[in-house]
Amino acid sequence: MLTRDLVAARGALRRELRARRRALDATTRRLAARGLARAVAGHPYYARARRLATYLASDGELDPARLVERAWASGRRCYLPVLIDRPWPHLRFAPHTPDTRFVPNRFGIPEPDVPRRKLLPARELDLLLLPLVAFDAQGNRLGMGGGYFDRTLAYQRQRAWRRPRLLGIGYAFQQVAGLDAASWDVPLHGVVTERGMLLRADRREGAR
Repeated sequence: MLTRDLVAARGALRRELRARRRALDATTRRLAARGLARAVAGHPYYARARRLATYLASDGELDPARLVERAWASGRRCYLPVLIDRPWPHLRFAPHTPDTRFVPNRFGIPEPDVPRRKLLPARELDLLLLPLVAFDAQGNRLGMGGGYFDRTLAYQRQRAWRRPRLLGIGYAFQQVAGLDAASWDVPLHGVVTERGMLLRADRREGAR
């Protein structure tokens, strides 16, 4: 369990870094998106991935759209998260193509308008790019606080799984010295910023 002080500290950190993110100018965002696309496209995780899930950038997030365009051009299948509230809150992943139509979910976030039968569980993906608010060198991630990704990926805490590889996406300034992990947090395999890849060198690299 997180203490009240730790919850408050996480909240303050979220507010600070989200404000810095939103304050970036358009040129900085565009150059960062190019750097992100180059960094991910040059990594073996991406080279081996046939099913890739990303996100639609909002709130100043580092935008993976250029990477998605590369993935489409190379014949990869791309997916976006969709909120599922029953029987428990989690994510499934919908096909994302240049022709995808979107509808807002209950938070106002656009999601692909596809039948539920076409949604994939996370374990059928090869690579999942997760937006983050903060991260540290140990692969700990601070998100928006909804817990959807952690609930969706909880199976990775119980045994070592190779799929999907989990890469956090954020600007370099979002790295902090350390984050206190909660029991439900699922650590990342690595983080990608506009400056390149930061990988964890631990047992997850040997996971099955």
